Amino acid sequence: MNPISTSPEFMPSSVTSRRSFLIAATGTGLLFSFTGTTGYAQAATGGFEPTIWYGIDRDGTVTVNVIRAEMGQHVGTALARIVAEELEADWSKVKIDHVDSDAKWGLMVTGGSWSVWQSFPLMSQAGAAGRIALVEEGARLMGLAPGACSARNGIVSGAGKSISYGDIVAKGELKRTFTAEDLAKLPIKPASERRLIGKASAARDIPAKTNGTARYGLDAAVDGMVYARPKLPPTRNDSTVVSIDDSAAKAVPGYLQSIVLEDPSATCPGWVMVYATSFVAANRATDLVKVNWKSGDAAKVSEADIQNRARTLIADPKSGSTVVDDKGVDAAFAASKNKLERTYTTSTALHFQMEPINALAFEKDGIFEIHTGNQWQSLVLPWLAKALGRPEDKIVLRTYLLGGGFGRRLNGDYAVGAALASKAIGGKAVKMVCTRPDDVRFDSPRSASVQVVKMAFGANGQVKAMDHAAAAGWPTEIMAPFFMPKGANGVPFDPFAISGANHWYNVGAQRVRAISNDLANKTFRPGWLRSVGPGWTNFAVESFMDEAAHSVGKDPVAFRLALLDGTGRNSGIADGTSAVGGAHRQHAVVARLAKEVGWGKPMPKNTGLGMATSFGQERDMPTWTACAAQVFVNPTTGKVKVEKLTLVIDAGTIVSPDGARAQVEGSALWGMSLALFEGTEFKDGQPKDTNLGAYTPLRMADVPDLEIIFIDSTEVPVGLGEPATTVVGPAIANAIFAASGARVRDLPIRPKAVLAAMKTKA
Repeated sequence: MNPISTSPEFMPSSVTSRRSFLIAATGTGLLFSFTGTTGYAQAATGGFEPTIWYGIDRDGTVTVNVIRAEMGQHVGTALARIVAEELEADWSKVKIDHVDSDAKWGLMVTGGSWSVWQSFPLMSQAGAAGRIALVEEGARLMGLAPGACSARNGIVSGAGKSISYGDIVAKGELKRTFTAEDLAKLPIKPASERRLIGKASAARDIPAKTNGTARYGLDAAVDGMVYARPKLPPTRNDSTVVSIDDSAAKAVPGYLQSIVLEDPSATCPGWVMVYATSFVAANRATDLVKVNWKSGDAAKVSEADIQNRARTLIADPKSGSTVVDDKGVDAAFAASKNKLERTYTTSTALHFQMEPINALAFEKDGIFEIHTGNQWQSLVLPWLAKALGRPEDKIVLRTYLLGGGFGRRLNGDYAVGAALASKAIGGKAVKMVCTRPDDVRFDSPRSASVQVVKMAFGANGQVKAMDHAAAAGWPTEIMAPFFMPKGANGVPFDPFAISGANHWYNVGAQRVRAISNDLANKTFRPGWLRSVGPGWTNFAVESFMDEAAHSVGKDPVAFRLALLDGTGRNSGIADGTSAVGGAHRQHAVVARLAKEVGWGKPMPKNTGLGMATSFGQERDMPTWTACAAQVFVNPTTGKVKVEKLTLVIDAGTIVSPDGARAQVEGSALWGMSLALFEGTEFKDGQPKDTNLGAYTPLRMADVPDLEIIFIDSTEVPVGLGEPATTVVGPAIANAIFAASGARVRDLPIRPKAVLAAMKTKA
């Protein structure tokens, strides 16, 4: 149980007044390792803990332990529903506990739309095991044979008798054990017998978010803590402090001191931490502290430099890693008389989550505690160990809700700054809070990118070969290199910076080349942003598919459907059970979308319908998605108004319908925001825009009509947090072309670019 949720010592003083995630990479696959799933015993408190994943109290309350971060996606509700379904629990008695870091949980990470996909078999088996144990013991207590009994809604019944789960726990002797092999063999109920999964029911996480009891990282507080705000250096990686002048800051009431952080982990180089008795004082004092830094070449880098470096790398055919490398690509291009080549670019994109990064850190009883919202505890713990000079088992990350994550909190680097701030003053409690500009300057942006896509055609527009080269900063290379498999040429690649380019179209001979932009990697710490690689690779793939169709005089939908034939590697057979059906399922969502929107119907003047499709995140976890965007293009200003987005999605089994719809709504609107509004540039080694006055995400007035259609399915549930983000951008770009004849190939799509494209259109 998370001690923060029960101990008054950690209750935030401001909450009532303010508001009354073991996995290892093996090649291109993933190996899951979870511990503690085999023991069944009476808990010391008198409750029953069939596995480490949940416990049942004497009153029948089921508490599900959730290792995934909650950031508005209702993940706890979804995972608890999986357990409760197989356990046959009374949903009204199910609670959620977002647990703290501990090695027993295995990998703690929330990202990549993995949570439900990874957890479904594990949580289902755990629930089934508990049900079996409860039925057996309930039958014994009632003097019946287990085969004569069944469980439903937290009660075991048989032969006219019944006993509640709570009474079984209180009165019984629950000794049944299961080996890991036993668990793996447990039958999961057929879809036709499900009573919770796929059904409407109350979310378990919403009440606390609306009544003021939900606790976010910014709420964390302990008695006697001091506040701190970092004075950030001119560059992320290569600045060192020469001198500090805090004379002006001493005039601020509550100011304490300024300290240069010594960071053996190199996570926060060049940081000066400014301490005070309140955040207001720390904030004011930080602005007055003068620091002289010595910086390297990164302080001169611009967005144009990063993009030019990408173009240079792409031009070298030997650079990068070949993710897909069929024989015959070069021969097909050499033999083809009809070829198409296009270049697509995307600008630097920031996270701008609602809650700026923050963390509370202190040492207590030999344990260093860091209280913060975090998406990848297993990643930041080794950084903290190196920074603090102590083993990981002497560090704990206390869990809080996230006021937005979007991938920013996969990189928990801010926890290191807070921990070092505490260490620098002897382990005393320090609450580090960053302002919005601090947050942006220390952000891990989605790197600017350049992609060059080529296609070779034969007779009658038949596709013979496709070549796709993509260059950007690689977050996984910088922060989690152990997650990088090797390409066909033996060179490691960042899967989260190229997934999406290895699509499910049959294009003959195919090559996909992933290239790390070394200049981007040196200038800042590239990060994972919601939808990761497919957020920009799919923009190129689906924009190019549209251009390819038009270049050979074919309808864009018909062109795609012909290529989604499910043959060869696109059958899904080699990609695991999640990809059963392969490209045939993507074919189905595209066909359904075309029917729903009346593809081919006449449109009003300056209005166009464009479409795009995707498999979501990764080939072994495809979420088959298709989107149509209806847009109006103002021929005078070039401004684009999105009137409607229609999405058809096959995500296998939908665990929580309301949560699934909310996920798609949010990710689709994020995709629209990235397509038309969000984007900055690097200037002198820093993001140009540091607040929401200049960096302008989608506003409520621009939100279009949304129609979301889920394909009924009983296949393996896959991810829903990100796939919609990947299709909206190219669908809008293709709709702009349909409306105006203007082809835009850069994200975000600005009115000026649309006007320019309209003037130069063929």
